[in-house]
Amino acid sequence: MIDSHAHVSRCPDSPETVIGAAREAGVEKILTVGLDEATNREQIQICNDFEGLYAAIGRHPNDADGFDQAAAADIEELASDPKVVAIGETGLDFFRDTADPDSQRRAFIAQADIAARLELPLVIHVRDRQGSEEAVSEVFATLEEFPDLTVILHCFSAPEWVERAAERDWYCSFAGNVTYPANADLREAAARVPDQRILVETDAPYLTPQSRRRDRNQPAYVVETAEQVAEVRGVSYTELEAQVTENAGRLFGW
Repeated sequence: MIDSHAHVSRCPDSPETVIGAAREAGVEKILTVGLDEATNREQIQICNDFEGLYAAIGRHPNDADGFDQAAAADIEELASDPKVVAIGETGLDFFRDTADPDSQRRAFIAQADIAARLELPLVIHVRDRQGSEEAVSEVFATLEEFPDLTVILHCFSAPEWVERAAERDWYCSFAGNVTYPANADLREAAARVPDQRILVETDAPYLTPQSRRRDRNQPAYVVETAEQVAEVRGVSYTELEAQVTENAGRLFGW
């Protein structure tokens, strides 16, 4: 099994403990994701310390204020490390108001440009206010300017857009929220993603699957999310495991 999106350095336990638990659960590869200059470096260091870990580096939209040419140059420089296999997470978050929307847009476009030039996948975070599709609409429109980009919609939470993502050959990665009882529409969306574009993730230490909601999330718990996704897709866990492992290998080159 793989975890296509986690923040290993933010998990409350040590990387040794977190990665050891993942191995015991059968999770062999993890993409650990930076959020800013400091955490980008933390992920790269962890990846160089442990086998089976690879990094995505970028500036999260909630931390986009102050993003400038120097910040973009720093991401591009760090991307030369062979453990870096993706750019992001970036995108738009209009649910929280921790960063100015125009700052988010600048950071998003700059990181899309870096990913396009370096021919690396782009990890997208998109979150709207309740009842709105403003952010997801703008993300889709913005990325029309980058038609050759390989795109991962991390923590996919826009079920009405799943077919439009498929039309663009984008990857949709499902996190622990797909297991929550209220999210039947998200489970239905998980059933409609093309086989070659389905992924599972934890977003650890966030979005803990339903049976462990009292705990902080960790990569080992991707198994529960995968079990739910397999069920709604009408396949066995073993079949889904093989599919997401193949997809992640193709996507990240690991």
